Amino acid sequence: MTANGWLQFAVYSLVLLTFVRPVGLYLARVLEGERTWLDPVLRPVERLLYKLCGVSAEHEMSWREYAFALLGFSAASLTLTYLLERLQGAIALWNPQKLGAVGADLAWNTAASFTTNTNWQSYTPETTMSYLTQMAALATHNFFSAAMGIVTAIALIRGIRRTASGAIGNFWVDTTRTLLYVLLPASIVYALLLVAQGVPQNLSAYTSAHTLESSSQTQTIAQGPVASQEAIKMLGTNGGGFFNANSAHPYENPTPFTNFLEMLSIFLIPAGLTYTLGRMTGSQGHGWAVFAAMYVLFAAGFASVYWAESQPHPLLHATAQTGSATAPAGNMEGKEVRFGVSQSALFATITTDASCGAVNGMHDSFTPLGGMVVLTNILLGEVIFGGVGSGLYGMLIFVVLAVFIAGLMVGRTPEYLGKKIEAYDVKMSMLYVLIFPLSILTLTAIFVLSPNIGLSALSNGGPHGLSEILYAFTSATGNNGSAFAGLSANTWWYNVVLGWTMLAGRFLMLIPVLALAGNLAQKKSVPPSPGTFPVNGSLFAILLVGVVLILGALTFFPVLSLGPILEHLLLRSGQLF
Repeated sequence: MTANGWLQFAVYSLVLLTFVRPVGLYLARVLEGERTWLDPVLRPVERLLYKLCGVSAEHEMSWREYAFALLGFSAASLTLTYLLERLQGAIALWNPQKLGAVGADLAWNTAASFTTNTNWQSYTPETTMSYLTQMAALATHNFFSAAMGIVTAIALIRGIRRTASGAIGNFWVDTTRTLLYVLLPASIVYALLLVAQGVPQNLSAYTSAHTLESSSQTQTIAQGPVASQEAIKMLGTNGGGFFNANSAHPYENPTPFTNFLEMLSIFLIPAGLTYTLGRMTGSQGHGWAVFAAMYVLFAAGFASVYWAESQPHPLLHATAQTGSATAPAGNMEGKEVRFGVSQSALFATITTDASCGAVNGMHDSFTPLGGMVVLTNILLGEVIFGGVGSGLYGMLIFVVLAVFIAGLMVGRTPEYLGKKIEAYDVKMSMLYVLIFPLSILTLTAIFVLSPNIGLSALSNGGPHGLSEILYAFTSATGNNGSAFAGLSANTWWYNVVLGWTMLAGRFLMLIPVLALAGNLAQKKSVPPSPGTFPVNGSLFAILLVGVVLILGALTFFPVLSLGPILEHLLLRSGQLF
């Protein structure tokens, strides 16, 4: 650990904090239908889209209507993506490599993955997907799935704010405005910045070049419309790479500036939404309290990963690694030398906090404790900023539980921003919380106990093999998409089951959120009383952090003990070698 590494973290934190208010304010204006600086250009386009699609912009939906529209749109886009993958070999358009059709199980896995904002990739992108598939199926899903998360969070915020209504907005209007006013313009500017830094954006065939070793040896250099996909991949916390090496590839992440920009863009919208929460509910202090809770968990995670990865391998103590500007100390296995330990640790913490899944280093090569922290970031429910929208509505579920616990401690009916938290609200919140570990632990246990199904895909045995399977189902359920790459998941069983797991982790958990939003919107507002627990101060932020940690620790500590913790102890004792 160096002063330079901590300085980089401090600079990142300061820049992130600077953007929270303007981004959150803009999101609030867009989703509330207020005038923005893009209105002169985009408002006519917006009205035209409503007219062409037969959308009544004034119609307000109940939570059931909202959920039906969201699920129907997602199902239709999933089906179209699957069909495009299966027909890829028969479509010559933008397929200069003449790549064939994607297999049925892999096409299903990929369609489910991109529909759910997971972007889990069981394949090598540059040898599997044509440019047309990358753009028309995968990149478009990066926009759609990100918008789904944002509009769900806004629907829940409306439910908290509105009284005696039951309506939580219009799904089609929310989605259209999110795409037109937020994701599309931001991605265009972002992509141009990446192109200026050297990220490819073309439709050319791959380049065949002679290697430096011998003029008779050739190397195929993949390229394509990379910058456009990279931009929405980061802004939408999608994470799927255009290349197999993801953001460790110099064409996806060529410079220190792009590395910083990519890390910043992952947190940009999730952090800004905490300010949107405060503005739309009329309690700006509450928004900052939620931001503070998220930031504390983020900072603690980074400090833990940075410390763990700064330690040399236990069997390499004899080399007396001291570190220098050109030879970083610590565990450099699986990391880019140009990023070093600090930037690899920071990127890994951000991407697993935010359900992004993009990586600039291989998590499978982290130390056992470093890998445990990035795994735990997902196991906590992807609420440490989390995905765009999904992180906020996940954290608001924990807010409801924290308020409920506080009410129990003082013997009063819990209240949250003027709404009484009753049995139905707690049931929906607990349903959300229970689906997550049920999916992860049940499926991990089944695949660990299945030699011909689960264990046959492992490159490692023992506790690290358990961690690899656990990480796969955690990443799928948490819609993260990163992986412990020692698991060869491109098998029929893993593709099919992980596909259903990703759908469950997205939509089975999303429905209780919308149900909670609808129930809160029906309630009358009650004035604060002497027994009302304030949700806009440091005490509340501490309680919220405690609830998140306790639920995660109590649920997943046993399996973490059998995986990364046991691996660390065995490694320190030399018994793994």
